Amino acid sequence: MQCSNYRIRKVKPEEFSRLGQLTVDVYASLPGMPKVDEQPDYYGMLRDVATRVGRSAISVFAAVSDSGELRGSVDFIADMKQYGSGGTASTIANAAGIRLLAVTPECRGQGIGKALTQFCIEQARELGKAKVILHSTKAMATAWTMYERMGFERLAEIDFKQGNLDVFGFRLNLETGLNKDDTR
Repeated sequence: MQCSNYRIRKVKPEEFSRLGQLTVDVYASLPGMPKVDEQPDYYGMLRDVATRVGRSAISVFAAVSDSGELRGSVDFIADMKQYGSGGTASTIANAAGIRLLAVTPECRGQGIGKALTQFCIEQARELGKAKVILHSTKAMATAWTMYERMGFERLAEIDFKQGNLDVFGFRLNLETGLNKDDTR
């Protein structure tokens, strides 16, 4: 499937249900991720786009094809106090957050995840933030590698456990910019 023709914009209310299900399907399909019945509250949060969008500091952005098909999404958090994960990430000053990056299986490896992440980095820069914070897991190996190539560094002090799942923190310092491998 050709997934290169898309634009990034805020998700529309009529897309909330489809986007929530897309995110649940993507996360539940990752080897090593807990199943929906093992962590129903977590997957309920993934599914509930309306509640996330209803929080003042959270914007949900979607990658949408020219024909209106959802290709992926990401949550951008302008105020870390509303980051909403476990651990201590919500206490980091002068930072923005990225959560819940998801790309449809047929569009993976075509640059959508990177474009959504870069879009959020630019949002943070526009707000004058010094850092961008996110979390990943070992089950998200492709995203983990992408984040490191984009200049994110491990921030172990914000790691936490979600049930039996280890969740690892990352930080991008915006003052230093993206590293030399950003062109990949």
